[in-house]
Amino acid sequence: MNITQEKINDLNAVVKININPEDYQPRVEKAIKENAKKAKIPGFRPGMVPASHIKKMYGKSILVDEINNLLQDTLNNYIDEQKLAVLGQPLPAADDNKEYNWDFADNFEFSYELGLAPEFSIDFSSKDKLTQYVIKVDDETLASRIKNIRRSYGKMTNPDVSADDDVLYSELVQLSADGSVFEGGITNTASVRLDQIKDEAIKASLIGLKKGDVLTFDIRKAFDNDAAKIAGLLKIEEDDAADLRGDFQLTVKNVNRLEESDLNQEFFDKLFGEGTVTTEEEFTAKITEELESMMVQDADRKLQDDMYKLAIAKVDFALPDEFLKRWLKATNEKLSDEELEGGYNDFAQNLKWTLIENKIITDNTIEIKYEDVFELAKIRLDQQFRMYSPTAIPEDQLGQYTVQYLQNKDNANKIFEEVKALKVFDYIKNVITLDKQDILYTDFSALVTAAQ
Repeated sequence: MNITQEKINDLNAVVKININPEDYQPRVEKAIKENAKKAKIPGFRPGMVPASHIKKMYGKSILVDEINNLLQDTLNNYIDEQKLAVLGQPLPAADDNKEYNWDFADNFEFSYELGLAPEFSIDFSSKDKLTQYVIKVDDETLASRIKNIRRSYGKMTNPDVSADDDVLYSELVQLSADGSVFEGGITNTASVRLDQIKDEAIKASLIGLKKGDVLTFDIRKAFDNDAAKIAGLLKIEEDDAADLRGDFQLTVKNVNRLEESDLNQEFFDKLFGEGTVTTEEEFTAKITEELESMMVQDADRKLQDDMYKLAIAKVDFALPDEFLKRWLKATNEKLSDEELEGGYNDFAQNLKWTLIENKIITDNTIEIKYEDVFELAKIRLDQQFRMYSPTAIPEDQLGQYTVQYLQNKDNANKIFEEVKALKVFDYIKNVITLDKQDILYTDFSALVTAAQ
């Protein structure tokens, strides 16, 4: 067997593998004998089928399989031995159209194209500066959070007249262009939440209504063309909601109001545990602490995004783009040319970041231990559970859930990649200069939105 490599350029190479009969015949003969022992063919006892009979019937397909297996093993071993940093997977050369007899005596030559990872260096120093935002809770955000929490523990009432943030349990009927009921049109009884109405004029018209009142409104305008919300309200498909035109008639069947819970000891104990909070000031301080803790994560995501952009901007290397596009098409049969071109830049950016990550980890001997993966998985699960209940799950039970979660290979890979990214971000953070800056949450949100 002979293997040669032809380097087309720094990013592309072709590996040629020449296979002679003496390379593959022993493997093929062994495979034929193994098939003969397992074969169940009429006229022969199990395990007594002659190898010659198997070769006559299935020899060519066995030969093809063994050649493919030999090629795969040979190519993988060659890549490992030569320490080639390949991107994607080797692809059969596009112009490799040789034909063979497959008669157990052929000399084969196969060519494979390789996409090679670029060589580059990346250095961070204290001269690299980024802003590290420290987010402070503004009065509006704090008031909104307190209101939502109080409503979550409040009680439902049915006032005579609707007010802001009420819910109108109503019959919705589609109208024709002339204002009459559209025959065969959409009809549904649903809860219309006033806090979801985007158009201020329509929202104002829904305030002050009582049971039995009738109102005509533009449903698309009311929800700012949000097809998902309209579809949910009318119990129709989202595509149909997107194409919806015309007004709807709303008939109020009931006015529902979620009253806010009183700020009393019973409420404090339900929320934080008995005796933990005893005054309104302590309650406000707790909610502020909770919000600012959540906002630390928002600030970290912003800093990580800025470090990502800094790293990408620091290195200027090309990728074997044409090879990678061929590989993406070969491994995603349903991927159209339009989808490939539209999504390739994002793919290339992510691949560059992966190469940068690996470079930083290798150059700085950064270790990723199982304990790191386990602890992060536990944190992520705890965050998910707290979305549904503020009460923490017992530590031993959370540990059991984490073990089960990581037994899924996809989950384990996802957390591993997140740990790897966090390790790299921590390294960069400790090398560059961070200028801390206080910022209100509303200003920070506007900053993030503007950067998108």
